[in-house]
Amino acid sequence: MLLRIAMTRLASAADAEDVVQEVFLKLLTTRPQFRDAEHEKAWLIRTTLHRACDAARAASRQNLPLEAAETVPGPAPAEPSPILSAVQALPAKYSAVIYLHYYEGYSIREISKLLRLPAPTVGTRLSRGQERLRALLKEDVE
Repeated sequence: MLLRIAMTRLASAADAEDVVQEVFLKLLTTRPQFRDAEHEKAWLIRTTLHRACDAARAASRQNLPLEAAETVPGPAPAEPSPILSAVQALPAKYSAVIYLHYYEGYSIREISKLLRLPAPTVGTRLSRGQERLRALLKEDVE
């Protein structure tokens, strides 16, 4: 689940794996205290989302010339569905709630607890994200 969440923000599976590895390393080194399993799961999801957004921001700042880029031969990554690609193209605050709601099956109340946001804020982000998603998908069709 954490890998799929990281993939919503990052273009490369290797980067998403690195993010998840960093999250688990942080879990092991900082040893935060959790009230219960749900609290631990929420912490993991929140930390993964934040770290993936940080990694995406850092990647967008890199100006590496194509000639200097190192290519590693291997199997080509599977193309994500057009809908998932559109969800990934949304701003982070919308894609996170849409992904958690539709792909992971969380309710608005559960997402608000996971992300530590008020439930009305999550509902608004879900609604606005749906509108943007419709617009993106409509552009692709036309």
